Amino acid sequence: MPRRTGLPPSPASSAGHPRTPRLPWLLGPALVAGVAYLDPGNVASNMTAGARYGYLLAWVVVAANAMAWLVQYLSAKLGLVTGRSLPELLGRRIGRRSARRMYWLQAELVAMATDVAEVIGGAVALWLLFDLPLLLGGLITGAVSMAVLALQKRGHRGFEYVIVSMMVIIAVGFSAGVVNSPPDAGALAGGLVPRFDGADSVLLAASILGATVMPHAIYAHSALARDRFPARTTRLDTGTLLRATRWDVTVALTVAGSVNLAILLLAAASLQGTAGTDSLEGAYAAIEGTLGAVVATLFAVGLLASGLASTSVGAYAGAEIMAGLLKVRIPLLARRLVTLLPALAILALGLDPTRSLILSQVVLSFGIPFALVPLVWLTARPGLMGAYRNRWWTTALGILVAALLIGLNTLLLVLTFTGAG
Repeated sequence: MPRRTGLPPSPASSAGHPRTPRLPWLLGPALVAGVAYLDPGNVASNMTAGARYGYLLAWVVVAANAMAWLVQYLSAKLGLVTGRSLPELLGRRIGRRSARRMYWLQAELVAMATDVAEVIGGAVALWLLFDLPLLLGGLITGAVSMAVLALQKRGHRGFEYVIVSMMVIIAVGFSAGVVNSPPDAGALAGGLVPRFDGADSVLLAASILGATVMPHAIYAHSALARDRFPARTTRLDTGTLLRATRWDVTVALTVAGSVNLAILLLAAASLQGTAGTDSLEGAYAAIEGTLGAVVATLFAVGLLASGLASTSVGAYAGAEIMAGLLKVRIPLLARRLVTLLPALAILALGLDPTRSLILSQVVLSFGIPFALVPLVWLTARPGLMGAYRNRWWTTALGILVAALLIGLNTLLLVLTFTGAG
């Protein structure tokens, strides 16, 4: 039987050769990975930035998105060219079993911290929409994410369709307020000029930038690209796939960046100076009081889709991390049940959801160097990537982005633990 490639049937041309699939059929992996940029943690950071400082930090969202484009493209390129994910390649290169287990442990903790933020976000959304207890909302979020993951086992296209559909819901939910209350064009233009207003604005900018490129999105994208084109050399050359990947990443990050900017603009235009917007429930209440129940409901629906989609992708990344680094593959749904426990425990104990979400972002900061540095190093190696290795300026730019993100995450950790700002 022919090997499944995730591509549509390609009718023969008049010369008897298969036609190259059209560009839309080659898109998908980046759109799925891009959901990581629309998780509840990003919502909280951008909403707080707009409510506290208006348009001041709009430039940070744009800069973060530009950095994310390069990182996600390198991740996808690694998976396409080598046919292996980043965790797989690291598992082969880390010789000592103890070192490999330690590397897996930090990556696993990062994946679980991601799950905490996303399940909590879904639970809060269900509480806002239906007044459900947070624990019950967390259980429902986990159950729906497992159903979405079950689709992935039946073929990548179905999984992609569901995640992309949720991305559309997220975009509508979080952008409705901007349509209802458009931002001031002049003030927005001023917000695109890099500047700060005191130490607290620096901390918030570090939070936005530091939470943008998440380790699990890097691990997941390399695996998604690998799985989407397992027989790439039989029908499409690698150069064609890389060109399609650049479009894929551009579309995904354009959507994600626009939505993140819309969240900040919504807060800047309608919620600036409003108390309580530093929590998801507070932001919902402020939107309802300022823009009405319809916009607030759409915001909550977007938050729910954000939690459901991003936790499904996070679970996919976690399974790949375990399989690649430990060479152990357990059923995806069984593993999902285990990784849900920390988030459910937080909800059952009645801990503050917003505080727990912030702490989960701090844990994510620890994992940034372990994903970014190997990614830039591996994609620059001619012995691994051949003709598709990074050009010198791509590697230089990757090193600059990695250094900047690692530095900002370190600043975020220091300021968080010292209480500065």
